Amino acid sequence: MPNKRQRRIAIDIAHQSLTLFDANGAIGRWPVSTATKGVGEHMGSECTPRGLHRVRLKIGEGCEPGTVFVGRRATGERHSPALAARYPERDWILTRILWLSGCERGVNRGGDRDTLRRFIYIHGCPETEPIGRPASHGCIRMRNADVLALFDLVENGCLVEIVADTTPG
Repeated sequence: MPNKRQRRIAIDIAHQSLTLFDANGAIGRWPVSTATKGVGEHMGSECTPRGLHRVRLKIGEGCEPGTVFVGRRATGERHSPALAARYPERDWILTRILWLSGCERGVNRGGDRDTLRRFIYIHGCPETEPIGRPASHGCIRMRNADVLALFDLVENGCLVEIVADTTPG
C-alpha cells in the first residue's frame, strides 16, 4: 500500500471537485464548493487562492461529525437546525479542518497574498449548504462525511494544488 506521504490533493475549481492521488493515481474524488467570488489571492478578497499549497495543520481529530469550530477551536457545539437558526450569520466550519499554507512566495505566500494568514481551509459544512457550485467565502467546503474520509487519508504537509482553469493549453 502506498505511503500517505506520497499523496497529494488536486482541487479543480472549474469542476468543483477535489481529487486525492497517490503514486499509483487517483484514489478518491469528492465534490466541493469554492468561493462565490471566484479565484484570487489577496487578503480580504473572499476568493479561493490558486497554486501550490500544503496542509499546514489537521484540526479536529476525534471530534464528532458536525462539531462546530470557531477560530480553529471546537466550541463544544454540534451543528443542528436549531443552532443554525440561532446564528444565521455564521459561516459554519464543521467536523474537520485542513488548514492550508501557500508554497509560492508572492503568489499565495507572504504579504497580502498569504493563504495561511487568510485562514483558508478545506472543511466540512452544513448539509444544507450547496456542494458542487461556488458558495464559500474563500475556503474549500466539503460534505462532512467526505472531509472525514479525506482527513484520515492525508498527513500534515500533503501537497495541495488549486487550479482554476483545466482547459488544455
